[in-house]
Amino acid sequence: MNHGAIIQIDDCLVSEEILTEYFSCDYGKCKGCCCVIGDSGAPLEECETEAIEKNYPVFSGIMQESGRKAVSEKGFFEVDIDGDIVTPLVPGSEECAYTCFDKDGNCFCAMEKCWFQGQGDFRKPISCWLYPIRVSSLSNGMKALNLHRWDICRDAYEKGKKEKVRVYEFLREPLERFFGNDFYSALCEAARMLTARS
Repeated sequence: MNHGAIIQIDDCLVSEEILTEYFSCDYGKCKGCCCVIGDSGAPLEECETEAIEKNYPVFSGIMQESGRKAVSEKGFFEVDIDGDIVTPLVPGSEECAYTCFDKDGNCFCAMEKCWFQGQGDFRKPISCWLYPIRVSSLSNGMKALNLHRWDICRDAYEKGKKEKVRVYEFLREPLERFFGNDFYSALCEAARMLTARS
């Protein structure tokens, strides 16, 4: 499969797919299943573990009992089989410990729910907020931004195509938050040039 060109913006190498592929979360269909399906928890930056620990008293108020138990046994994070720092999973399941559910069984991030309620100052891990973009650090100090494809998000790709929303457009807020407005403007210009070329 051809994943297209790599575009360099500052110290980031960006996969062309982020500018050309369509994506828009379809929560009505997926019900937030990315919170409860996966081989390990959400990848975390080291600085995020401190923010989670600081805000945990607020998060714990709306987490499931099984999630609180997982945190009490494992801590605020764990290291997965690949050596990455991730959110802990509820033992015997693929469910993130920081998941909460409504009465209909829909999944929500307890961290983000608290943030929207004005409780706590940590929204959610950047790996979750930027999904389906995955950011990796390269040995030369640069960062690589690639598109991650997960079967449970197929409805999001279909919805994005129907609504004509590209990945980078859907993720404008977290991209600007973590990489800056100038970076996002450069993404828009690169997308414009790709569109004009095709």
